[in-house]
Amino acid sequence: MRPFPPPSRGGARRDGAGKSGGGGGGAPAHARPGLAETISGSVKSVVFHNETTGWIVATVRLASSDGGAAEGETATVVGHCTTAWAGEEIRASGRWVQDPAHGLQFKADEISCVAPTSAEGIKRYLSSGIIRGIGPKFAARIVAKFGDRTIDVLERDSGRLLEIKGVGEALRRAVKKGWDENRGTRDAMLFLQGHGISANASAKIYRQYGANTVATVKANPYRLCSDIWGIGFLKADEIARKVGIAFDSPLRAKAGLYHVLQTMSEEGHCYAEAQDLLLRASESLRIPVDTLEPALREEIAESKLVDDGGRIYLRRLHRAERTVAHRIVVMTDTRPGFAPIKAESAVKWVSQRLPFALSPQQASAVRMALENKFSVVTGGPGVGKTTIIKALCDIWSAKKLDVRLVAPTGRAARRMSESTGRDAKTVHRLLKWNPQEAKFVHDATNPIEADCFVVDECSMIDIELAQALFSAIKATSVVVLVGDTDQLPSVGPGNVLRDIIDSGVVPCTRLDVIFRQKTGGQIVRNAHRVNMGEGFLPPEDAATSDFFFVPCDDPQRTLARVLEMVERRIPRRCNFSPLKDIQVLTPMRKNLLGADNLNVELQRALNPTGPALTRFGRAYRVGDRVMQVRNNYDKDVFNGDIGFVSAVSQRDQSLEVDFDGRSVDYSQGELEELVHAYATSIHKSQGSEYPAVVIVIAKQHYMLLQRNLLYTAITRGKKLVCVVGSPWAVSKAIENTSTAQRRTALALRLRSPSLPPLEIVPEEGVR
Repeated sequence: MRPFPPPSRGGARRDGAGKSGGGGGGAPAHARPGLAETISGSVKSVVFHNETTGWIVATVRLASSDGGAAEGETATVVGHCTTAWAGEEIRASGRWVQDPAHGLQFKADEISCVAPTSAEGIKRYLSSGIIRGIGPKFAARIVAKFGDRTIDVLERDSGRLLEIKGVGEALRRAVKKGWDENRGTRDAMLFLQGHGISANASAKIYRQYGANTVATVKANPYRLCSDIWGIGFLKADEIARKVGIAFDSPLRAKAGLYHVLQTMSEEGHCYAEAQDLLLRASESLRIPVDTLEPALREEIAESKLVDDGGRIYLRRLHRAERTVAHRIVVMTDTRPGFAPIKAESAVKWVSQRLPFALSPQQASAVRMALENKFSVVTGGPGVGKTTIIKALCDIWSAKKLDVRLVAPTGRAARRMSESTGRDAKTVHRLLKWNPQEAKFVHDATNPIEADCFVVDECSMIDIELAQALFSAIKATSVVVLVGDTDQLPSVGPGNVLRDIIDSGVVPCTRLDVIFRQKTGGQIVRNAHRVNMGEGFLPPEDAATSDFFFVPCDDPQRTLARVLEMVERRIPRRCNFSPLKDIQVLTPMRKNLLGADNLNVELQRALNPTGPALTRFGRAYRVGDRVMQVRNNYDKDVFNGDIGFVSAVSQRDQSLEVDFDGRSVDYSQGELEELVHAYATSIHKSQGSEYPAVVIVIAKQHYMLLQRNLLYTAITRGKKLVCVVGSPWAVSKAIENTSTAQRRTALALRLRSPSLPPLEIVPEEGVR
């Protein structure tokens, strides 16, 4: 690790540090690489400190009691610390590491700082620039006057500064103000880190609340769940215990109810039945229902939660569901903004221009889309959905209409563009995020000026993304939704495509005649067989087949087979790049054959060496395939986007990721937004298509084995699919059609469209 970055890369050197090359640090004679211990001492100089991430490089004069260190012996300490200044006393826990450029250093897992107590330490502390108005000379005069009582004077009796020659009231006030401001920051950081919050998270919290940090967190630590990404209910609940909030307090009950609803939304539900919510909250929070009931009534009265006929919603999801229903009804009932198209003539015209004639089903779907304002085309792989999209685009373009092609993910949009020869965008990029106003540019007040929209892979669209999209489409526009309802539903809450179809009020064509038998080979045939509850077909010709099942019951042997397939056999057979062309899919994250461990093993096999940054035990190095796991509108990258690490800077603890030709920077503190993506969950693969996929199906995935899961995984493969795992697990997945029913009311709202007027501007955006 090379921890000494230049000041121009987002950090600052302090106290004249850096003049001695490696910062003047070293290590005590007893120190050895890998030795874990706790050290203490005073900060001699701060070589580098990044205020955003908390990453620090400091030279520390070790206390003589530490591991036999001699008086005045120094060491270079690297780690995370929100604030640190020369002269401060620190305590750090970690281990010694051997840096190839700078020698032995102490890499700290945790650093805590306190103000110095000795006169010499206080002088260095005040000389470091920590207090505006106090430089080295003035610091020396203050300490010469008050000695080791200086901190007490600044804290409680600043009037005594007037005893120093040349100090007037204006300077005294300036020094006191600077001291108090620094003390507020220091107190807040010590408070947060004293409650088990990391330096990086503490910095986020302080940026959010500023001088009110301690008061805000003490009054309601549960605010952290919604205000600070990465802090969940369990951490906030732990802090609440420490600051004295009672286990059965109304505050905890309210936060717990919100937490349970939020957890249910992550499971795909839009609402919870009132009684079920109370029972589930009582079980998880260990709070009596009698305490939870008044808390629920109060949350509803304050409009933080919504009671819609006994269905309890988070306010944002209630609004999203109502808005989607309202917009579909309005678009359906509004005449198009262009002259009607003669559907029969248009179908004949386009059939003559396509490489092959439209089938009766496809022709019917095209007619339906031309004759209706809002419609749906659904069906599995190889049934001609792409042909219908291309036919509609050709017809509308011939009429000089403005057509927009949209998909929920970048990969789906790119595939849509490749298959049609037309530009396609993700929903987020179509709507254009404005970071200054923290909202989309296009919404109900500023709709997109276009005549026709085709939205592909709609099974992936959750209720909040549908709200944002449909709000930004003019009522006069034509909308065609395309998707496969037999795939897994969206990762986010709702079941938008299926609910729209099930409502019965939106025209829908279901395609079931397979055309891509030859080009799709056994991938397409086996996908449809799984969807019909049938097993895999054996390869007709092993030399040319595009689908293989490798039976293996033992988990360790299964892991070895997966590594062998990715590392050697598939690249050798198909000339595919293991890093770029082969995707491993698995039902879950945990266990030996979960995505987390598979990523560790695949990285070790495919990309084991090179400069790396490490966070949460994961090493990120050049060439790694990574996935963004949250929407980051400032960086213009979104949940599920896949990229490759293109550069690593150990000097400033940052890296660059290439997302389809666009480079995005990440500091070490932002690595929590990335995970390795050599292997990913089947859910996360939705909307993507890969040259080759290796699907891992094992008995340890028992709880998640479902037909639509296996079907979705198979349909991700474009040229080759290899299933590795237990025949029993494959059979169980094919047999299990009892997918969990999501609690949504969109279909009901569409069947009962007498909705009260909605405000034009949504209260909350899609994050």
